[in-house]
Amino acid sequence: MYKINRTKNNIIKLEEKQFKDLGYRERENLQEWIAKNPEVLGEELLIIQKEYQGFNDTNERLDLLALDKDGNLVIIENKLDDTGRDVVWQALKYTSYCSTLTTDQVIRLFQEYLNTFSPDDDAKELVLEFLGIEDDTDFLLNSNDQRIVLVANNFRKEVTSTVLWLLNHDVQLQCFKTTPYSFGEEEFLNIEQIIPIPETTEFMIDAKQKEKEKKGLSKKVEETNTKLVEFWSQLKVALNEYNFNHLDRVSSKAHFNIGFWKGSGKFAFCIGRKHFRVELYFMHDEDKSMFDAMLKYKVEIESKLPGVEWQRLDGKKASRIKLETTVEDLNNIGGRFADKSNWDGLIEWYCKNMNEFYNVIYPIWQKAQKEIV
Repeated sequence: MYKINRTKNNIIKLEEKQFKDLGYRERENLQEWIAKNPEVLGEELLIIQKEYQGFNDTNERLDLLALDKDGNLVIIENKLDDTGRDVVWQALKYTSYCSTLTTDQVIRLFQEYLNTFSPDDDAKELVLEFLGIEDDTDFLLNSNDQRIVLVANNFRKEVTSTVLWLLNHDVQLQCFKTTPYSFGEEEFLNIEQIIPIPETTEFMIDAKQKEKEKKGLSKKVEETNTKLVEFWSQLKVALNEYNFNHLDRVSSKAHFNIGFWKGSGKFAFCIGRKHFRVELYFMHDEDKSMFDAMLKYKVEIESKLPGVEWQRLDGKKASRIKLETTVEDLNNIGGRFADKSNWDGLIEWYCKNMNEFYNVIYPIWQKAQKEIV
């Protein structure tokens, strides 16, 4: 890794370090960094437990437990400078313990975690908000196979060999390499996914979806997932024609939104139940400082972007600024994502409106971030 020196138009090599040399520890440091910034693992995750040791007949501790955007449990095992030989076995044990957790049990675990630092928060409401679910009638968590994430500075060969074998047998597992660097008194951290290689993720999703269909899983769900991956892939191609390349390094996944981070805000394309929207989403905005910083520029933004909506979401952790389809837009598009004949119109709407939205909002977001105390 290199640091850019603009003045001298040159680059300076940073010194790669070991965590132990810098005095950092596994639980007190690396684990806390991930717990506070789970998006460093390449996606939006909701941490619901830390150092959990409530499994029956065992005193073992699970480092971090999270939910992904599909309501699946993600078991996160952290190591510092070396994985050791048994990290995969540890993670598999924790995953087996979590595999039987019901929706109510997951919510209860999360509430116990919240009670330690934010007792006024309601676990179920936060999960519904995170998943983007308004009606909890069919609310179901941990209904699919659990996922495993391993984090370490160095992965032993016996670990990577086992991980690759498990991946080949449809166990959902990712490895992230964490590398600290120093330059003078400054310290830096690089986190990158090394298994599977991110560029192959879309291919693996397609292959697994086909395999699941053969095993007789819900055809309707699989069709929707396949459409989502296909639609986002088509959108990414169309955006390149607008010279909008912010999704180039973002994988198309079976989610109802796709986006990219700029600082603490996420610019996203979202498929809602009744509308489609583009937005700037603040995931961790409990005190509404990010939203309020942008609100100072409300007049300027609305003069350039008619129709923009402001959602402070008081009482919730998140907030957003969005631009949503009008009734006229829906009439032109066709209104239904499930009908692929509507995709051309929808993609055109997304490209045009995100391009305008980003060009107006991002320069102001750059200024607003510097004003947040």
